[in-house]
Amino acid sequence: MLRYRIGDDEVMSGQLGHLLRVMSMPSVSLGIIPFTAARHMWPVETFNLFDDRPAGVELLSAQVTVTAPSDLALYAQAFARFASLAVHGGAARALITSVISDLD
Repeated sequence: MLRYRIGDDEVMSGQLGHLLRVMSMPSVSLGIIPFTAARHMWPVETFNLFDDRPAGVELLSAQVTVTAPSDLALYAQAFARFASLAVHGGAARALITSVISDLD
């Protein structure tokens, strides 16, 4: 959702520039699903998944902690499906810089 507006051009440029800076850090892997990717799965709610620990799910009204192994497996499967669509490295950097250029 690189093009989703969360502020004016200056805010957007700052946020996208931050992504460019952090993606070069050795401990960061940033993947971006291109707008043109053939998605065969609907968008899901925002979630955080760390190994086999409980997942945090962001809903409109609450932060939900998911602990059931079968539910954790579903979130891991969703992550894997989205990750397979993502581009990394130079391709991700090109997408970000293209959005920044479009702000000007």
